[in-house]
Amino acid sequence: MGTTELVAATNKWSDKIWDWLTNMEMWQSVLFAGLRVLLIFILTRIFIKIIHRLIDQSLERREKSRLQMNPRRFITVGELLKNITSFTSNLIMLMLVLGEFGFKLAPLLAGAGVLGLAVGFGAQSLVKDVITGFFVILEDQFAVGDVIQTGTLKGTVEMIGLRSTRLVSYTGEVHIVPNGLITNVTNYSLGNALAVVDLPFSNKMKLEESISMLRKAMLDLKENNNNVEQVPNVLGIQSLTASEFVLRIAVECPPGSKGEMERLIQAYAKEALEQAELLKPATDHS
Repeated sequence: MGTTELVAATNKWSDKIWDWLTNMEMWQSVLFAGLRVLLIFILTRIFIKIIHRLIDQSLERREKSRLQMNPRRFITVGELLKNITSFTSNLIMLMLVLGEFGFKLAPLLAGAGVLGLAVGFGAQSLVKDVITGFFVILEDQFAVGDVIQTGTLKGTVEMIGLRSTRLVSYTGEVHIVPNGLITNVTNYSLGNALAVVDLPFSNKMKLEESISMLRKAMLDLKENNNNVEQVPNVLGIQSLTASEFVLRIAVECPPGSKGEMERLIQAYAKEALEQAELLKPATDHS
């Protein structure tokens, strides 16, 4: 290549560089694209902070609404929700930024959709378990320490995870229940329970004497047990047959104490019956 051709080539490249540097339309386009990218970034950061604050406030209200609560559950769920929010927001921001630089997003979105569909089918039960676990916690359906029944399983909640819940029955068996299988729940620990005891008596006994005897026994029960807030109420006859009548006793008691209260009622009623038998005069057979 001669000197003349080299000078011509150099001048040509110099002209191209100069045209590129002095292309006001191109620089204006770059400036606006940069401003849009900066605006997208700022709005994404603001959106993430707002969502994180809403998550913290919502979980804080849920935590204060219950007395028996494991705060680590809320920390775990809160951090996971924040991570999901950040990941999703940053992914959308990245897509918008690539679009500003002229990348075609349609093939990328199509590939991501196919991949997401494959993962969704492969981990369908896991996703269902995690989503159900979120709603169990966020809706405060039950908490650690509650006595619940789901399906045929009943026990005390020992652990609530994002994938499964662990129940311990009163006989000691440990049940691991996937959250996705929890379709209905009966919670015995949210409100006061009603202890109900039905006691059969022979028709040979007088009704008023039987009721009076039981009422005195229930007063003794209340006086001898400081944790009993109310005197069990002798409601009267629940059923009647040719050979016996049944008296019902009922009392409202704290959650989880129904079984203990019913055993106490039965014990004091039995003692009252024993004392009544002892006070009866002996029958003269002579």
